Amino acid sequence: MTSWPNNPLLYEINAWTWLQTLSEKYDRPVTLADVPDADLDEIAAWPFDAVWLMGVWERSAEGRRIALEHPGLQHEYHQALPDFTPQDVIGSPYSVHRYVVDAHLGGPDALASIRTRLAERGMKLVLDFVPNHTATDHPWLETHPDAYLHGTPQELASREGCYFYGPGASADQIFACGRDPYFPPWTDTAQLNAFDPTLRALAIETLHDIAAQCDGVRCDMGMLMVTRIFTQTWGDRAGHPLAREFWTEVIPAVKAQHADFLFIAEVYWDMEWELQQQGFDYTYDKRLYDRLLTGPAHTIAQHLYADLSYQDRLVRLIENHDEARAQTALGPARHRPAAVLACTLPGATLIHEGQTSGCRIKLPVQLGRRPHEEPDRALEGFYRALLADAALPIYRDGTWCLRNVASAEPGGGSFANLIAYTWQLGDERRVIVINYAPGRSRGRVLLPDFGLEGASWTLREVRDGTTLDAQPGDDLARTGLLVELPGWGAVIWSVE
Repeated sequence: MTSWPNNPLLYEINAWTWLQTLSEKYDRPVTLADVPDADLDEIAAWPFDAVWLMGVWERSAEGRRIALEHPGLQHEYHQALPDFTPQDVIGSPYSVHRYVVDAHLGGPDALASIRTRLAERGMKLVLDFVPNHTATDHPWLETHPDAYLHGTPQELASREGCYFYGPGASADQIFACGRDPYFPPWTDTAQLNAFDPTLRALAIETLHDIAAQCDGVRCDMGMLMVTRIFTQTWGDRAGHPLAREFWTEVIPAVKAQHADFLFIAEVYWDMEWELQQQGFDYTYDKRLYDRLLTGPAHTIAQHLYADLSYQDRLVRLIENHDEARAQTALGPARHRPAAVLACTLPGATLIHEGQTSGCRIKLPVQLGRRPHEEPDRALEGFYRALLADAALPIYRDGTWCLRNVASAEPGGGSFANLIAYTWQLGDERRVIVINYAPGRSRGRVLLPDFGLEGASWTLREVRDGTTLDAQPGDDLARTGLLVELPGWGAVIWSVE
């Protein structure tokens, strides 16, 4: 497996809790080396292009200690796992001790094994990279202390309010905890210095090593390494910015040896385009996620007017390990139209483990065991039909177009709740319409320049096979397609 497809479907799995669940299922320890074929085949039965194994790197002993003692996290543990015990707390996967596969998961050879087995099933492997910080017991603190932000307690407390003494620390080796400019520091992390040349060399070396073990990385909080954000966060503490941005130096150096290696950025604060310009293949579409949560429909449609060169490199998602479960945050009714949007727009799609079965409990990443939740079989069937269509070539290589929707009658206002777009590849066509509102909505989807004139067309819903009566193509091109949908309804029509 070499090149990535356009608009890939990505599947995020929490590596530690997945293996723990399998260990309970088979009543034996299961590592990445010996996941049963049946369980990999179950994943491969979905049309995913890649599996993101979240959290494979060595957990930090110090990070686990901090996670055990953190009072706020204790409340989260009890909410997610009422019977949790201290043994369930494994520390954060984003407090990395070393970029070596954790022995509990089977170590590097086990990762190599499962990568091969995923590739045999047509799936690539994505892993994590955390550019902004490491665990507070990472070896670099001893071998490369200047790669971190450090100073006196007075200097650090005046701005950050969180610091710790490193191994064998002297007065100039008191280290800052990792942070972003808007929230308290992460007390289980040590802040790296984006302006330090040694750090950049270490990041490139680490990413070369990661690239030899997988097909892409999801870079945690990628925007924190951008010069203006790093300066905003740390002021003079970081020293003078370097001439080149962190990512414009790091990404090309890695791609020079691993041309097909994929870089995905977790990014917020409307910085998606900026990170794409700095070399990322894909960036999270946090703006779409927020608008799906809050609506109304016209704000979502406005977002979709962006240039396709930008949209093609967005990751559409309605949940991941950082966000509330879609079934909870959106609710069961709104979950489905949001999923149709996320899975059929240009760009990559991220599906989170448990999303397709309707899981409701957001698990803190510091826990190594998850609660049992009964799957929602109806929702699972919905996702199987949706993703089976979303994986077809028309969504990979076709032409996408956002469509205007007009009122179906004078004074009718519900048409503004409809979001409509089309895909076309050769003679194959899709018309997708979503009613992103709780009430029934009606409107005309305008379809000029869709090649419908001079023929009669049947519209077939690809998921259940239901059809609309034959539609004269001249009328469709001139006055549009009349659509009426129930609240939170969505259709994916094949135009035949």
